[in-house]
Amino acid sequence: MSDDETHSRTYADLAAVGPYGVRPGHALITMVEPHPGHEYAYNRWYEDDHYYAGAMAMPWMFAGRRWVATRDLQLLRHPEKSAVARPVTAGCYLSTYWITEGRYDDHMRWTVAINKRLNRDARVHHARTHVFTAFHDHEVTVYRDGAAGPRDIHALDHPYAGLVLEVIDTESAEQCAELAEWLRARHLPRRLTGSPAALVTVFRPTPLPGDRMTYVKQVEGVGTRLTLLWFLETDPRDAWGEHFADLDTAVAASGLGDVQLVAPFIPTVPGTDQYVDQLR
Repeated sequence: MSDDETHSRTYADLAAVGPYGVRPGHALITMVEPHPGHEYAYNRWYEDDHYYAGAMAMPWMFAGRRWVATRDLQLLRHPEKSAVARPVTAGCYLSTYWITEGRYDDHMRWTVAINKRLNRDARVHHARTHVFTAFHDHEVTVYRDGAAGPRDIHALDHPYAGLVLEVIDTESAEQCAELAEWLRARHLPRRLTGSPAALVTVFRPTPLPGDRMTYVKQVEGVGTRLTLLWFLETDPRDAWGEHFADLDTAVAASGLGDVQLVAPFIPTVPGTDQYVDQLR
């Protein structure tokens, strides 16, 4: 049997075993800052090559979407002193991806290998900084309208008008579990009522493998951090003051955690350079 035949047979064998549901059991959430003067080149590289070859073409990564923070959106972020983004305005592009539940280890083996290959083949744009890049395990999704409307499996394909990234740190794993329950049972249902956000997904970061790419720093806050994605039906600028400007103080009042970042984004327009001239 030739090498090509062996490789083809391997794909058939892999497809016959293991989990293959559609639940977003894991996520990649990555916020990146292109270096000044490289904004257009970075955007074209990511959209024309990396979004596909470095993400969507991989096994078990079944949905993805890119988001952008223009300068006016960056200036809405808080708190000013963030443990995630330094300065808090850093990271004007956000990419979010869903990974099939139970396939995290399989996906990670592929992603490390393919990124080594992309680097070897000079298909990586290095004039960028990873401000916040982490793989995550899904904790819970809370919906504004109960069973009505798109579910979390649809969230990266549904045409939501905006997204808010919220990162909360706690002092211990025990407190993190308390925070997750408070978010699920009390805080998020209350904040979603009458909100432009249709749903919020809550994730827990997981450590990156030791053989990751050197330009991606190891994940912080494993066991003590939660990452929230608020999916909005309106432009975040239209709802910021009423619904999102006080998220950090609301969590602080609970005594369960400290919000390290609340950052609004709008979706990119794939295949275009729209908004690139509004980043600075």
